[in-house]
Amino acid sequence: MEKLNLQTHNIVDENIKKIAELFPNCLTERLNEKGQPEAAIDFDMLRQELSKDIVEGPTERYQFTWPDKRNAIRLANAPTTDTLRPCREESVDFDNTQNLYIEGDNLEVLKLLRENYLGKVKMIYIDPPYNTGNDFVYNDDFDQDKQEYVHNSGQYDEEGKQLVTNTESNGRFHTDWLNMIYPRLKVAKDLLSEDGVIFISIDDNEQENLKKVCDEVFGSRNFIAELVWERAYAPKNDARFVSNSHDYILMFAKNIDVFVIGRLDRTEEANARYSNPDNDPRGVWKPSDISVKTYNAACDYPITTPSGRIVEPPAGRCWSLSKNSFLERLQDNRIWFGPNGDSVPSMKRFLSELKFDGMAPTSILFYKEVGHSQEGAKEVVSLFGDKGVFDGPKPVRLLERLLTLANLYDDSIVLDFFSGSATTAHAVMKRNAEKDMNLKYILVQLPEKVSEKKKDQGFSTICEIGKERIRRAGKKIKEESPLTTQNLDTGFRVLKLDSSNMQDVYYRPEDSTEQTLFEDNIKPDRSSEDLLFQVMLECNLPLSAKIETEKIAGKEVFSVNEGYLIACFDEKVNEDVIKEVAKRQPYYFVMRDSSMASDNVADNFEQIFQAYSKDTIRRVL
Repeated sequence: MEKLNLQTHNIVDENIKKIAELFPNCLTERLNEKGQPEAAIDFDMLRQELSKDIVEGPTERYQFTWPDKRNAIRLANAPTTDTLRPCREESVDFDNTQNLYIEGDNLEVLKLLRENYLGKVKMIYIDPPYNTGNDFVYNDDFDQDKQEYVHNSGQYDEEGKQLVTNTESNGRFHTDWLNMIYPRLKVAKDLLSEDGVIFISIDDNEQENLKKVCDEVFGSRNFIAELVWERAYAPKNDARFVSNSHDYILMFAKNIDVFVIGRLDRTEEANARYSNPDNDPRGVWKPSDISVKTYNAACDYPITTPSGRIVEPPAGRCWSLSKNSFLERLQDNRIWFGPNGDSVPSMKRFLSELKFDGMAPTSILFYKEVGHSQEGAKEVVSLFGDKGVFDGPKPVRLLERLLTLANLYDDSIVLDFFSGSATTAHAVMKRNAEKDMNLKYILVQLPEKVSEKKKDQGFSTICEIGKERIRRAGKKIKEESPLTTQNLDTGFRVLKLDSSNMQDVYYRPEDSTEQTLFEDNIKPDRSSEDLLFQVMLECNLPLSAKIETEKIAGKEVFSVNEGYLIACFDEKVNEDVIKEVAKRQPYYFVMRDSSMASDNVADNFEQIFQAYSKDTIRRVL
């Protein structure tokens, strides 16, 4: 029995716990006056989390650090003015789909998604560059508070440095990779729901560092497992030392106290371990040892078998049941003495009485169960014909296993911000078809340029490969099960990262001159739908929200999410439009600052809304 504490709570300890929940990377250790380690707050790191500038901190402590780490934190916290522009022509079923395919630098995209999808993503899976020395890693500019490069330029920025080859000879081999992954994980954490989970594929090169990064970002207590995927089915005899046959998948929960892992379907092999030799009416069962190592005198007693044989607990052990508990189970026919009634007693564990549905997952993912790298490659070839359009795609069965472990439910959102060949989308559609579910996905991929060989096959960027894979995979799934997939969502809404729709003067009105004061503050190449999606981001609406368009008094009016947001970006908007919109009582109404048809309309604008919908939030661009 535990003793009563008989003292009030330690407020400092409670405050440390609260800060650790908000900023796990600020939790560290120190030695107390007794020389014992205790939890403490890294105040320099906390200051950095609350500062837009770089904070220096010379205090020596237990921590995981590398050059530019503070810059990486600042980069994760820095705001962005970028936007996402819709691309209908590359989308599939743009108006009805709930899925998103986003092209652009994933750090900026994650920042844009942070408010709209805060705490709404049930599962994240990423397969980032493995830092082998040949893969490209993102070369984030730590000297800028916002990205000013051309977002859709693919492999290169304006200076030709958006992506670089990370070789060990550059002296920053691990640093560059950590600076890439750290801010992205920090932003991604905010998107996870409280019962959410993240899976990250990695190999030996950065496995150790990635685990430490995740311990900081998600909190070491939220670590669930380091899964080992058997990615190769045959050894490579030309290996220098050991033929590497596995990769890792790190698994962290957002909140381990809330997350419940999904269990695997029972296999025929597992069920075969159960039988019913005594025709027990409760069904099949299997014997379970009732001896334990932890000694308890009350559980050390002789048992007489039906044959008359006396059985003692094995040396140094005792029974797991007290004598009374044993007699109760014996009376209930839950003790088995073997077919001849003279064996060491065991407990009957009935299949029908298992506490959990399904089987507990194991940390080793065997290729026979989840596929190997060759299977992933063959799946892509089967969709594209005899073409090697993508190197190293993950098998769909592997992603399906992770979807199971994530314990998803209808309308769960799955995010993959290193989308690559879009295996995640393929797995989500397959799961929806097989389980009659409605999972949704958000894929993010930099439009990295492909090799000349793949260009010859008709693709210029990885994004083009990914989008085409989704189209073909969705079509194949429907063709294979036409009767059960009629309502399957195989579409996706394509959005592309770009600089803001607004001119610089919009963000810095103090820089206006007499010449620019009356100029349009919207860039001339932007459409009304471009403006709408930036407004949707601002109003925290899901980017897959239903969009309806109609004409009111000759003006184009957008209604989003069944009238939650109404927007009109046409010029010369008159009182008839304003009055009709106000009568519909939207939560938000947005229009251009210069759209009023006359000064009289502008004067009456507020009066109209006060009369018909005073609670509507009115905004102008």
